[in-house]
Amino acid sequence: MNNKLYGNLIFELSQEGRRGYSLPKNRFGNYEVPASMRRKEEAQLPECDEMTVVRHYTNLSANNFGVDNGFYPLGSCTMKYNPKINEEMAALPQFSALHPLQPAETTKGAEAVCAMLQKQLCALTGLHAFTLKPFAGAHGELTGLMVIKKYHESRGDMARRLVIVPDSAHGTNPASAAVCGLDIIEVKSLADGTVDVDALKELLAQHGPEIAAMMMTNPNTLGLFEKQIPAIEKLVHAAGGLMYYDGANLNPMLGAARPGDMGFDVMHINLHKTFSTPHGGGGPGAGPVGVRKGLEAFFPMVSPFHGNFAVEMRALTYILTLGRENVKLVGPLATLNANYIKECLKDVYELPIDGLCKHEFIFDGLKDKSTGVTTMDVAKRLLDYGYHAPTIYFPLLFHESLMIEPTENESKETIDGFIAVMRQIAEEAKTNPDEVKSAPHCTPIGRVDDVLAAKHPIVTWRQLVADK
Repeated sequence: MNNKLYGNLIFELSQEGRRGYSLPKNRFGNYEVPASMRRKEEAQLPECDEMTVVRHYTNLSANNFGVDNGFYPLGSCTMKYNPKINEEMAALPQFSALHPLQPAETTKGAEAVCAMLQKQLCALTGLHAFTLKPFAGAHGELTGLMVIKKYHESRGDMARRLVIVPDSAHGTNPASAAVCGLDIIEVKSLADGTVDVDALKELLAQHGPEIAAMMMTNPNTLGLFEKQIPAIEKLVHAAGGLMYYDGANLNPMLGAARPGDMGFDVMHINLHKTFSTPHGGGGPGAGPVGVRKGLEAFFPMVSPFHGNFAVEMRALTYILTLGRENVKLVGPLATLNANYIKECLKDVYELPIDGLCKHEFIFDGLKDKSTGVTTMDVAKRLLDYGYHAPTIYFPLLFHESLMIEPTENESKETIDGFIAVMRQIAEEAKTNPDEVKSAPHCTPIGRVDDVLAAKHPIVTWRQLVADK
């Protein structure tokens, strides 16, 4: 990456007067642009020939790590393999060229796609009705909580303003409740990582008439199935609250269990995670919300359209391609892959909670703490071996959390290769810890100062020049 053409910004490759294009002859005449709309100074645009531009961006793209060229051990949380037929269907001009404001009689096909997807999601979750309007998982959480809040208000039960959230919950749970104008009350987990039912009973005894809902992720953030859900839902419902299912971890549940059958009243699905849309880097997403019968009347208008339609098109294609029989394999295979990795590595990485996990599990760093090698060091060293790093330092229940989630579609050969590298890094931590602590060594950019990047981001070319 020392080559000037490959290692620099496009602005640094600029040469004054150089062009890679030509414009057609002006056929429209000259018109004066109002002074209020003119720039006070010339736009700072790079001036490069076509070949320089092509090489620059081609080489930049080669530095991107994608699921098509390597293994993501953080799986459906950010990136799992998505069959190409899903992309082809979403790109069909009959769908991709639609405009949301065109006449309704011209969008019957898209409407049919939405109706079919809603029907499939109801069948997969055991809920009565779905709205496709939310644009992301957190947007879905907010929408679901708005349903719950409106439900209580419709009954004149204005005192129900508290939402119970386990200490292992996703950070978006309390944030969504706060945005909805509700307050949070935390329930602790047991040593085995599941909700403390006795602590929940105490909360309900103290705050019962104020409880609007309890939000649960199942399996939870530790990748553990909450076995006490039947008891929990009876307690919350008896207190007058509703049960909310955070569907971010729905992957291992497909074909094994349905939230509606467990007694949940409202849920959102991270459609892009479970049902196939690549969303690394923050988008795109979709967060459909499902409800039990009787709650559909409280769906709010959070969008005038049907959410992110292309994400929904991919999801429907994914579901129909797998079919009733094969969709049942998604959860069991995701669970098998995660447990296989866990069992093969728990002798060298600290496993804080033993036992059967679901689609993901947590290590608390290396087992041998004397090396001084941290979870961050392990993650950075993985880059040298051609693997994307897993999620690190989350959940916050453990100091050196390392969350690994292989998903259902990785082969045993790929997983065995990852296991071998993780064992190699554990060995390096003992024999050559400095090698691991200073990683990565084989990437275009070495270890960056995360704090400096957050406190002093350089976001424009002009700022970069000034700083130099």
